[in-house]
Amino acid sequence: MVANAATRDDLALDLVDVTKTYSGKVHALRGVAMQVPRGQIFGLLGPNGAGKSTLVKIITTIVRPTTARGTVLGAPIGHRPTLARVGYLPEHHRFPQYLTGRQCVEFFGAMSLMRRPERRARTAAMLDVVGMAAWADRRVGTYSKGMQQRTGLAAALVNDPELVILDEPTDGVDPVGRREIRDCLLAMRDQGRTVFLNSHLLGEVELVSDRVAIMLQGKVERQGSMAELTHDSRSWRIAIEGAAPPWISELGATAAAAPAGTRTTIDFKTDDLAAVQAMIDRLRAAGVSIVGVHETRESLEDLFMRLVRDVDGRAKAVGAAQIGRGG
Repeated sequence: MVANAATRDDLALDLVDVTKTYSGKVHALRGVAMQVPRGQIFGLLGPNGAGKSTLVKIITTIVRPTTARGTVLGAPIGHRPTLARVGYLPEHHRFPQYLTGRQCVEFFGAMSLMRRPERRARTAAMLDVVGMAAWADRRVGTYSKGMQQRTGLAAALVNDPELVILDEPTDGVDPVGRREIRDCLLAMRDQGRTVFLNSHLLGEVELVSDRVAIMLQGKVERQGSMAELTHDSRSWRIAIEGAAPPWISELGATAAAAPAGTRTTIDFKTDDLAAVQAMIDRLRAAGVSIVGVHETRESLEDLFMRLVRDVDGRAKAVGAAQIGRGG
């Protein structure tokens, strides 16, 4: 697991040993530890059934944990006054279809105990932020899925929260709606808010997140920035004219000819920039024409799938061992 160097004061969420066991010994969470820095977009990834939504509901006190230590905005988990500084958009949220968008957002403000003048002003401002001002006085029943999600974002922001928790905010939304919601998330971060984004859509999370955590079978397998998570897969691709010199293999590099046969791609797996520069200098000294140099890393999808295979493999090995012992 990648360590986070942030101090406790820099953390919006600092979770330790969060577990949840339902009746029938169903383990939804198995000792989750997670750190979310303030002022960033933090993506929580995992397949269906990984425990993501259960963790979100524990943070927001909707579900009682079996065990949990840690803080939310510096206060213990479940501290009610602190929840007033948290905005929340549940998965599959539903507004009454007969209410207008403005009425829905004002209702959320009322539930946050905001005074009427303040919540009316904040409602108008937040509907404008999410691009719904022109539709504010139309019934929610006339809204598209994307418009309902944007109205939900306005409701999550109406109490001016420091931490915004969004559970699958782009689920079922078309590409245009997803782009609009991404823009809203980036705007929240630019305002200094912390955005905790729970999603199973890897591409969406990778586009906006400063840091991510990958949950599998109730545990956090990895967390950190994309650079940290893919550090070990960092490599360099050097395109050259003609064939590669034989000595590149001595440096641990490999070469593959382009389909046309006139160019060669050298793959050099290293995170040492000095070694890359030395390789380039040696190629130039040998009279090799360099066409291009660029860095490559494992994608979030590749990392995710590799972790899924590793965890599944471990689970099958444990199961086989238990059967072998007669357990």
